[in-house]
Amino acid sequence: MSRVTFDLDVMRSFVAGIELGSFAKAADRLGRSTSAVSAQLKKLEDQAGTPLLRKSGRGMALTEAGEVMLGYARRLLELNDEAVSAVRGVELAGRVRLGLQEDFGESVLPEVLGQFRRAHPKLRVEVQLARNTVLMDSLKAGRLDLALAWETEQGAAHAVHVDTLPMRWIFGSDEASATWREPGEPLPLVVLDAPCLMRTAATQALDQAGVPWRIAFTSPSLAGTWAAVKAGLGVSVRTAISLPGDLRALDAQEANLPPLPSLGLALYCGDAEPAVERLSELILQRLRESAVA
Repeated sequence: MSRVTFDLDVMRSFVAGIELGSFAKAADRLGRSTSAVSAQLKKLEDQAGTPLLRKSGRGMALTEAGEVMLGYARRLLELNDEAVSAVRGVELAGRVRLGLQEDFGESVLPEVLGQFRRAHPKLRVEVQLARNTVLMDSLKAGRLDLALAWETEQGAAHAVHVDTLPMRWIFGSDEASATWREPGEPLPLVVLDAPCLMRTAATQALDQAGVPWRIAFTSPSLAGTWAAVKAGLGVSVRTAISLPGDLRALDAQEANLPPLPSLGLALYCGDAEPAVERLSELILQRLRESAVA
């Protein structure tokens, strides 16, 4: 029996389609036609010798074999990309200073920084988790080389737009947390300490809609905000990024609250050093392969 060698390019299309929830979106993301991606999927199933996808409503879902393939495909692609990084940047040394919003600590740090460290063991990565204003001030002052932050300065130099994300009303997922608002009472808000982009967006939206509100809980950290919402102290505003599983992100109609604006996300770069550029590439790749972008 001849050995099968899977095509990594085909696997990349397969993984992108599953993670984006649409192979049409994957085709657009990867710069291919939808028919080309469909042909790749057929090739992958032919190589696997079994169906990887099945019809589910109007879309497609993974078969049991497809779930197995997805796990291996992700591992193979990560190893491939790590090898490329190591070969191309074997001489990289020094340090890179990265700033992140708390929202991205769990979704970016473990995978991207782990891969980056393995590929470039001589490089030291220093990470700062902070609020948007702190990140932008640190970048301008030269204390950071990269910052993944909300867009507050349109057209800023050395910024790569990643995505535009809708702000959502955040509720607890259990019944107890849905009964905290008494009829006729102001809406209790759980927010970060001022200044905060999303706190301002929430209060402005409520004021414009004539909905009375009160600050029920403030916190310097996102973890404190999530804990207060889980405890049923009030409702918060955030994007759906890295939302804990026991919280719900609702749009305005579902929440019976006024609509909220969207917020741009960008990767700001304050230095053009090769190490900074390489880490920037990895972060953008990770975000664009996920549901973030």
